[in-house]
Order: sequence, then structure tokens, then C-alpha cells
Amino acid sequence: MPRKRTLKLRCPICKKLVKNGDVEFPFCSDRCRTIDLGKWASGAYVIPSPTADADEPIRESTPEDLDEDS
Repeated sequence: MPRKRTLKLRCPICKKLVKNGDVEFPFCSDRCRTIDLGKWASGAYVIPSPTADADEPIRESTPEDLDEDS
């Protein structure tokens, strides 16, 4: 009979080891879960988006296309 595999990760807030069977997984406690939620709510965590230079015009043709027209 195969054994159940236990996954161990570190709490993202305090870095304690946490097993995947723990109640608060992936956090070690309700305190760390609340701290993480507060960081999301305050905007401390952000997902970066690609930045585009507003001064640079968007090209609709590639440099190879320009060579063919000449």
C-alpha cells in the first residue's frame, strides 16, 4: 500500500516549517494568515505589469518589411 506523501513548506510570513495536513496550511497560524491578508489589502503585494514607453510609437511593421519596400 503506498504511503501518503507529506509536503513540507515554509510559512510565507515567518518561515516556520508547515506540513500540508495542518489546518492553517500554507501558513503556520491564523496570525500569519491575517498578516498576509493585510499585506494584500494594503497593496504591499503587487503583480507587475509590462511597462510600455509612452513616447515610443507602436510599430505595425517589422524592420524586415521596410527592407522589402525599398
